[in-house]
Amino acid sequence: MHIIINNASMMPVYEQLINQIKQEIIDGGLKEDEALPSVRSLANDLKISALTVKKAYDKLEEEGFIVTVHGKGSYVAATNKQLAAEARKKSVENDFSIAIERAKALGLSDDEIREILEILLDE
Repeated sequence: MHIIINNASMMPVYEQLINQIKQEIIDGGLKEDEALPSVRSLANDLKISALTVKKAYDKLEEEGFIVTVHGKGSYVAATNKQLAAEARKKSVENDFSIAIERAKALGLSDDEIREILEILLDE
């Protein structure tokens, strides 16, 4: 697992962790039942607080991406095809939102944006 923390980012560190671990799971880099690094180990590797890693792991567990077994560690949850599909859709929606914001900032109308999208879909 390769995680990069951007200290200059406006996004909190725990959210960066959540997003990168989710992406690893969605992309298949982390497989079902694969053990994640311990909270303390990951905190030491990234030179961040163990509480930050714990917060990220707790949120990932709450969202169904990982399972924590007391005394044994955290593991990638059994693949939930629907959950993974929703996460992929959300990722694409975020990309579209960024592109639309940029297009509008450049002065493109909604019709011009739709036209560009239709051209790209036809390719």
